[in-house]
Amino acid sequence: MTAGAREEAAGMPEVPYDELRWAVVLGAAGQLGEQPAGHGRVLSGVAIDFPAPPGGPAPRRREQRQEQDGRDGRDAPEPAVLAPDLAVLAPDAARGGRGRFGAAGVEAVLEVARPGLGETSRAYARGGVPLYVVVDPAAAVCTVHTAPSPEGVYREAERVPFGNDLFLPLGGRTVVLRTDDFPARSATAPPAPPGAPAPTPGADPGVGRGIVDG
Repeated sequence: MTAGAREEAAGMPEVPYDELRWAVVLGAAGQLGEQPAGHGRVLSGVAIDFPAPPGGPAPRRREQRQEQDGRDGRDAPEPAVLAPDLAVLAPDAARGGRGRFGAAGVEAVLEVARPGLGETSRAYARGGVPLYVVVDPAAAVCTVHTAPSPEGVYREAERVPFGNDLFLPLGGRTVVLRTDDFPARSATAPPAPPGAPAPTPGADPGVGRGIVDG
């Protein structure tokens, strides 16, 4: 890990969450763009349709609202419209009737850990996104989730500390993502969205955030 990524948090002012998030997103997107040809598009903050949760309203990403397409919603449930920090599309991904890409065309999603990520994670699993990476600057660790289930759970998860390469299987190829320059330091976390569950008493908020446990 580089000296910049290993700066000690003691005695340093907290870094705004968005600054850390963009450092991770821009670093990861740049690396993905350098990988061999044949991959699909890489998107950041772009709305994508995911399956709505059974029996409840769709999760919303920050200030985004579901777009209305003129239907009364009784013939099919409204999708969960989410905008991942980073999404890798399959080469043949196509836009649907609403003009947005759907979960079926998503090969991987990367999110920077934040409060309230659990329901969003479950939407990715229900949508069958085969690879889901959570980057946690506070804990200096990445968690790579695989084997999604229709119930909204990733059956396998591997924690990889910053400084180790991530070997990510994407559509029959392997993409290597270096984590040396991911910022690992204290951060001012964004506020939890309305209705998000409170942290477990006594739990370390910097460890394991974003991991979907069955």
